[in-house]
Order: sequence, then structure tokens, then C-alpha cells
Amino acid sequence: GASPDITGLIGQYAHGNEPSHHVLYMYNYVGQPWKGARLLRQTMTELYRDDPDGLCGNEDVGQMSAWYILSSMGLYQVEPAGGRYIIGSPLFNKATMQVSGGKTFTIVATDNSKENIYVQSAKLNGKRYTKSYILYDDIRKGGVLELQMGNKPSAWGTKSADRP
Repeated sequence: GASPDITGLIGQYAHGNEPSHHVLYMYNYVGQPWKGARLLRQTMTELYRDDPDGLCGNEDVGQMSAWYILSSMGLYQVEPAGGRYIIGSPLFNKATMQVSGGKTFTIVATDNSKENIYVQSAKLNGKRYTKSYILYDDIRKGGVLELQMGNKPSAWGTKSADRP
């Protein structure tokens, strides 16, 4: 098929312009993470391909790839400081990162599929987790973030106390 416009436009969202990369994650800040999930999946599947010219926009020291790698695992660091990683809609059923001290941090997306793009509930190290973000310190300690995925929006991450 024809390659997408280099600007990476989805409505008014221009993914090809890196200063906009945080925009789809802003839905978590207003308690509507399900709205971001649909657009995140659309961006990852339509604007990235396994090709020499497989991304929209200009790579600019790796930002286009960094966005994709983090987002495909289900996380993105919206704020350049502060240590919060916003939870999106992972493409992978399981992703493991090496973290400090030889530990690992694993993200498991249970029942993940093309249709099951919405987080229904979450657990961090086996305990119920309601926040729509995770702190860098929790990632650095190692452990497992389990995301139960489903095909309908849910109330997960919508309460004021659970927003970034």
C-alpha cells in the first residue's frame, strides 16, 4: 500500500512532529485512558512498518523509534522529569527490560489482541494497581506489571487519584 503522509497526521494529531508525541497520552491526565488507547494502536500500526522507510517524520536522534519502543511496551514518559511513565496500550503480550542491579521489569498484557486494546485492570507485583501511570522508581526496583486487556473501554485509571 501507499506509505502514510510523512507528517503522520491522524485528525489534527501530527505524529511526524516529535513535540506532539505526548499528546495521545494526555487522555490519562483527564481520566479517559481508553481514548488514547485506540489512537495509540492506530499510530503504532499505521505509521510504523518493518521497512527501510518504516516511520513517519524525521528520526531526529532516535525520538521516533524511542516513542515506538516505549509505546509498544505500553509506557511513555510524557514529562521529561518527575519519573512518571504513562500507561498506554501495549502491542506486545510480554516485554522484559533489564533494570538496575541485574533485576528485570516485565510488562504482561493478558488477553492482548488487535481488538483487546483497552486496559481493564492492572496488578503491580501481584497487587491491584489502579493508577494509569507507573513511577520510574517502581520500574527500577524490578517486578511485574500485569495489564488485563479487553475490547471495551473500562473505568480503570479514571478516578482523580489514579491520574498522572
